[in-house]
Amino acid sequence: MLRPRVIVCLDVKDGRVVKGTQFQNLRDVGDPVELATRYEAEGADEVVFLDVSASKEARGTLLEVVRRTAERLFVPLTVGGGVRSAADIGPLLRAGADKISVNTAAVRDPGLLSLGAERFGSQCIVASIDALRENERWRCYTHGGTERTELDAVEWAAECEARGAGEILLTSIDQDGARNGYDLELTRQVADSVPVPVIASGGAGGAEHLRDAFTDGHASAALVAGILHDGLTTVGALKSALNGWGIAVRPVANLRPSEALS
Repeated sequence: MLRPRVIVCLDVKDGRVVKGTQFQNLRDVGDPVELATRYEAEGADEVVFLDVSASKEARGTLLEVVRRTAERLFVPLTVGGGVRSAADIGPLLRAGADKISVNTAAVRDPGLLSLGAERFGSQCIVASIDALRENERWRCYTHGGTERTELDAVEWAAECEARGAGEILLTSIDQDGARNGYDLELTRQVADSVPVPVIASGGAGGAEHLRDAFTDGHASAALVAGILHDGLTTVGALKSALNGWGIAVRPVANLRPSEALS
């Protein structure tokens, strides 16, 4: 059985890392390469880049950021945002990404998931789902959480997996940036409906929230961002607390691979 993972998310806009609340009020928090390598050194199991830039012109900037980061990063790197077709996947993988996250384009053309999995392998394709609660259900949103769809998040997750997605990145828009915990009901329903790993996202305020995502939410991984960017904790501290609760996350290595070889 795979160990639960602690994944750091970096929202990238115009070559800089930004953070907001419920996908709005973005503020600059630093350089993506510096932050990615710092969080890796702290013990992050993976890093996710989500391009929140609106313009097509920003794609070249993102590719360069991915290249510079991949040259220094030893943990898996997932890149998403602005992937409009299968033609966008190859350049990102060649730039050094290990996995590609797709949301809006997959909703518009679900065949993209199948084509991407067929061409690059399911292990490379992550279905990103931004969900907002409506009564007892959750609706999927696209275009950075701004456009509502009629898709039910749980049903859409199952379809994404059936079409070839090897992982689900599930973000609660309601909880994003609130720091009062992940939407455990949403996470659990999605995790129980698919056989692939589900990453809980949106709402981390402390180690107890990651614990709950793993135990009550049945998540395979938990995404963290703001509490790290603001210096409220570290990846190592989160992992130490999780291990103390009996959750066997990957240990924080004392040496980076490059240091161990020197």
